Amino acid sequence: MSGSTSKPAVGALPDTTAERPVVPVALTWLAWSLFAASVAALVGRVRFGFAPEIPGVVAVDGLTVLMWVVVAFFGGVVHSYSRRYMAGSAHETEFFLTVFGFVTVVMTLVAADHLALFGLLWLAMGLAMARLIGIVDGWEQARAAAAVARRYFVASSALLGVALAALWWATGATTVSGVAAAADALGGPIWLVAAGSLVLAAMIQSALVPFHGWLLSSMTAPTPASALMHAGFVNAGGVLLLRFAPVVTGDATLMLAIVAVGAASALLGKLLKSVRPDVKSKLACSTVGQMGFMIMQAGLGFFGAAITHLILHGFYKAYQFLGAGGGIERTSPAEKAKDATGGFRVLDLAVTLATGLAGGAVFVLLTGKGTSVDSGLLLVLFVVFTTLHAARGAVGHAELPAGVRYGAVPLAFLPAITVYALVYRAVSTLLAGLPVVTAPTELTAVHGLVAVAFLAAYLAMEAGVHERSRRLYVALLNAGHPSPGTVLTNTGEYDDGGA
Repeated sequence: MSGSTSKPAVGALPDTTAERPVVPVALTWLAWSLFAASVAALVGRVRFGFAPEIPGVVAVDGLTVLMWVVVAFFGGVVHSYSRRYMAGSAHETEFFLTVFGFVTVVMTLVAADHLALFGLLWLAMGLAMARLIGIVDGWEQARAAAAVARRYFVASSALLGVALAALWWATGATTVSGVAAAADALGGPIWLVAAGSLVLAAMIQSALVPFHGWLLSSMTAPTPASALMHAGFVNAGGVLLLRFAPVVTGDATLMLAIVAVGAASALLGKLLKSVRPDVKSKLACSTVGQMGFMIMQAGLGFFGAAITHLILHGFYKAYQFLGAGGGIERTSPAEKAKDATGGFRVLDLAVTLATGLAGGAVFVLLTGKGTSVDSGLLLVLFVVFTTLHAARGAVGHAELPAGVRYGAVPLAFLPAITVYALVYRAVSTLLAGLPVVTAPTELTAVHGLVAVAFLAAYLAMEAGVHERSRRLYVALLNAGHPSPGTVLTNTGEYDDGGA
């Protein structure tokens, strides 16, 4: 113990009507202007085929305008939220400049066509996020967390650089679109280096296991920066795989490997979440799991589903982080005691199973996926699984009357699945001009093994097997522990840092 005492942190909220630096106000206005312009670009794309380009440098397509709207919206929300959150901070102006810079870099990245420009913007995106993580220079843990994140992001950029150089060497193309057009001729060791590097770069960016350490060490980031990170930054792995889908879909074995690593992260994210004590760390572990699902959908050949997942997850996770204070209140001991009352009865199981199967049927009916003997069956299986998991949690709320629980669960989740399926169809339609949006693979025995292993592991977790194994529990604690230098040991240090 250092023996120091922390200063009181309780006081009146800043007066947002008082005189404030002009930069946050101007950048917030600009952020929402970008959103309005992005919506106009999306409408122009849908109605009039809006597709401007600077040949060989940038090209606007369906993915570009879609990500413009999503990223600009999150940027606007974070700017507006931060007006009060960062009020009075010594780093307020720098924070707003960095957030706005990050948003503009990402919006340029999704339009970049030149390989060198794409690689440089990928690096700039990572460096901007590392700066947001360590925005409080006087806080030792923040500096350490920024250094950890920066190492991961530079490694991701280096791998991407290797992939882009290998693709240029193999195809002679200097643009993303040129590589896609020549992808059919790829093969051999150069293709393996390029494809493997692309997948590893995406895994690092999306914080998949075993590269999740930077995300769990990033808790020093201001809460609005965390929202931007989890809602936008980690999703770049899915965008990368879609941009270079013609490269990674050329080999069924590689696609199967992508499914396997995605499934492993989906499961381990859930396991790590179960042993974390604080709300933000739980949300970070949840992101690891959700990014696993996103990468797994890409591995199944359904890139439209992966983009749909990252968009919906982004909205959900931004809400979760910006409302993290309410999450702490909802997980108080009194609330946990109420949730723990009652048991999971036979009728609960019947309603949960019926809701899950009905959700899968709705998805098949609206999207047409799962009607052929290919990887679409696994996509539907995971939709059923996700619905089952959500319905089980809702049915388990014992404080609600039984009639309300059993009637409300299907009435709530089936419309949600309907919305998801319709959004998926809309996203797939918007992405239709890309070289590869849907590339279902032939089902193999290994796909079956992955599905069975996933289901068995999930059932074991629900049964609490990991909680009864002391060795496994300790292993999960260690695997989910952030880098030692980033851990806050004295709350006074946080107060002194001025965050």
